[in-house]
Amino acid sequence: MKKKLLSVVLAASMMLSLAACGDKPADTQSQSTDTQSTTTTTTTTTDSTPAATETTGPDARGMQDGKFVETRHITVELYDRNVDGGTEAGNNAWTQWIQQQMLERYNVEVEFVTVSRWQESDDINNLLASQTAPDICYTYNYGAIQTYANMGGVIDLAPLLEENKDLVPSMFDWLGDELVYQDLDPSAGTLWAIEGKRNEICRINTFVRKDWLDTLGLKEPTNKAEFEEMLVAFRDNADTLLGADASKMVPLSISYDVGWRAATLIESFMDPNITDKEYYVNGYDDRKFTENGTKEAIRLLNKWYNDGLIWKDFAEHSGGDDTTEDDMIKAGFVGAFIHNYDYPFRNGKDSINATLAAQYGDNAKFVAINCFEDKNGGYTKYSYSNSGDRKVFFPATNDEPIASLCYLEFMSQPETVEFLQIGEEGVIHTVDAATGAIVIQAPDDAHHDWYQNSGKNIDMTINCNGLRLSDPDLTTLSLAFSYSDVDPEDVKNAIKAASLDAKVPGSPSVGDIAAETEGTDLAGKRDQTYDKAVVASVADFDAVWDQGMKEYLEAGGQAIMDERQAAWEATYSGDMLP
Repeated sequence: MKKKLLSVVLAASMMLSLAACGDKPADTQSQSTDTQSTTTTTTTTTDSTPAATETTGPDARGMQDGKFVETRHITVELYDRNVDGGTEAGNNAWTQWIQQQMLERYNVEVEFVTVSRWQESDDINNLLASQTAPDICYTYNYGAIQTYANMGGVIDLAPLLEENKDLVPSMFDWLGDELVYQDLDPSAGTLWAIEGKRNEICRINTFVRKDWLDTLGLKEPTNKAEFEEMLVAFRDNADTLLGADASKMVPLSISYDVGWRAATLIESFMDPNITDKEYYVNGYDDRKFTENGTKEAIRLLNKWYNDGLIWKDFAEHSGGDDTTEDDMIKAGFVGAFIHNYDYPFRNGKDSINATLAAQYGDNAKFVAINCFEDKNGGYTKYSYSNSGDRKVFFPATNDEPIASLCYLEFMSQPETVEFLQIGEEGVIHTVDAATGAIVIQAPDDAHHDWYQNSGKNIDMTINCNGLRLSDPDLTTLSLAFSYSDVDPEDVKNAIKAASLDAKVPGSPSVGDIAAETEGTDLAGKRDQTYDKAVVASVADFDAVWDQGMKEYLEAGGQAIMDERQAAWEATYSGDMLP
């Protein structure tokens, strides 16, 4: 049913008759007005469309030669990470460049509305509820979009794209029909959001302190038993490793978000041959809470916690603006942690590895390893799929949907993304003389306004997550050099570690799951159960876990799983995606 409807939608969208919104890429070499981009219009002659010899005036959308005749104004959401030493999130050299380009190319004024990255789900809910949301919004929380769509608070993008596909050729080239229509409801035909694309699909790694291994004469662990032995060695040799700070020793650090921060361990306990159907039915979110095997992974964490191998106070720190854990890692008190595959390399001179090297020497750093074996002896873990990133949507209060589409087109063009990620040569990047790779560097004081508040300006490239240069081969070559002030070899090793035996999850398209908007604080109940189960006594572990799971399922988790199973079976004939 889904595929038939998708075919109808796509067929209806194929008539391209008007000038594309910005045929020429943005000028990514200068922000000066004397090198403005120009827009050209190419008219194709067919039997039914005579060649145009002169401009005929604005079209029904108020556009002429790919540009609005009258100035339009749109508001765009932008995450604010409140970065120490950064720039004002909504007003800096990058945002000003975007504003200039959009005005010159499309005659569209852009105003940025910032929301906290760490409370983005709450913030976007509040903006939607008060009908003050920006014209273009993005969120990782599709449930919030679905909830407000059910109340008429979100624009259905399906007919908008049908009528205006000619305006967004770069978006379709970048995302493809599959991602553009990933969230198309197979029954109603509605499309509330457009999925962003991940250009880097590595997800999570396990990291250990290389200099601590060297000091104790240990090899990098290759299985769970060796990893535990390493943690014990860190704990028992705190005086050697930390001297006067021995009491601050933390062999393994995790956070309150156990489902994320123990992902490689949890996934090693899952069946490496799990079906797409089982993974989807039990996978309401990416914390693997109800997947088979998760309980036993947490049982092992519980043992390590009770053996004094895990940060004792982890559950008391709720992330976001709480920097306690990062500060502890940068101070040199932590021996191992599990996190985003590139976490030690982020933020230039303020990155974990750069900070450690500055204090303790170049060998003081975290390296990525594979040490959690699955039942077959491999290192099964899950990478990202190309989809599953932020979801871009237009609230119903958006009265400039066409201008908003132009913004998505602009943000989909490779030249735009490249400039936002690497800027001008000599400002935040150089070119490696030996390989030609793009090497990211922190801006000097004279160019501080070009400081990137988020890695590769991910908060601005709203439908692209990961390095995307105009040349795909150069992208691959440059990835390891895309972090300043760290050794590219460490980045290469992290990519290799995250890719080993990694599974790319499928992206089923079964329509909206109503139960996902009806659960009562499922994320909170999930995190509380994870945390309580880890810190429980060994004797109480089963009771704590089982009670927490019972409450989660009764609060809506079971209803989601049941509806997901029914939706899968109504859409697909087998247990694996076609």
